[in-house]
Amino acid sequence: MKILVCVKQVPDMDSRFRPDAAGVWFDEADLDWRMNEYDEYAIEQALQLKEQLGEAPEVTVLSIGPDRVLEVIRKALAMGCDRGVHILDPEISMKDPWQVAGIIAACAGGEGFDLVFTGMQSQDRGSAQVGVIAAELMGIPCVTTLVGFSFDNGVITARRELEGGARGVVRLRSPALFTCQSGLNFPRYPTLPNILKSRKKEIRTIPVEEFPTSAPLSATTGFYPPARKGSGIVLEGELSCLVDRLMEILRGKCAAVRL
Repeated sequence: MKILVCVKQVPDMDSRFRPDAAGVWFDEADLDWRMNEYDEYAIEQALQLKEQLGEAPEVTVLSIGPDRVLEVIRKALAMGCDRGVHILDPEISMKDPWQVAGIIAACAGGEGFDLVFTGMQSQDRGSAQVGVIAAELMGIPCVTTLVGFSFDNGVITARRELEGGARGVVRLRSPALFTCQSGLNFPRYPTLPNILKSRKKEIRTIPVEEFPTSAPLSATTGFYPPARKGSGIVLEGELSCLVDRLMEILRGKCAAVRL
């Protein structure tokens, strides 16, 4: 069995976000980077299946982006994946989900992967479209928002999260693609022995030019922070005075609303 896990490097959500010079994405100068949270669930599920089936399955991790995405590939290898594929694309942030999915499908389509795991969505764009489109382009079924997974004698039972907290159950056979939701599992931490082993694992780098993409179906036209709201007021002093002051402020705001 051959398993593919697609991962993405995203900015740490505690970073300071500012628009770039073109005003269509964020300035990367002051950002810290990490693996997309949902992709960690995808990796863990692939590794759990590998452990269930023994050493036979091979788990490949794929990521698209500039040189810095090697960091998340190495983390995936340290978690237990067998080899990495880095599609070198410094302009990945300018591609829409259709183009990104097209690159994945072009790279993975001829490799004979039985199962493909991706995160439900990325934490930066949050489109939740890449995995679905990639499955369509590869001609394989797709199960989204995966929160439960079992494999028994070739039959996959997938439990997925639906609207309003409901759960649905899908049964299918490979090949198939799954997008993974939080709550599916608890991603493991790379251990020191596995970190040392990962340094010897293969990472193949392929220029994105080897996978021609079609024209984008959508484009980001603007990127800007939300408008600043009015500053808060800090009240200090005796409690009885603070209550009177607070009531005075609230009456003033209510009067302004009526006007």
